[in-house]
Amino acid sequence: MQTGVVKFFNESKGFGFIVDDADGRDIFVHITGLNGATIREKDRVEFDVVEGKKGLNAVKVRKVD
Repeated sequence: MQTGVVKFFNESKGFGFIVDDADGRDIFVHITGLNGATIREKDRVEFDVVEGKKGLNAVKVRKVD
């Protein structure tokens, strides 16, 4: 799993971005990739990355304490 920090997440629209710790890239995250978790800006998270229709997507996202 990769780690990063939530840069932005719009709960009403159901999407946002995570900054990957490894290379600083912005990774798109959709509410369907959260597995029921709730994330907010500046939360530390772990996630897997998959190739989506428009680029990389974070999936299996969960908060890290």
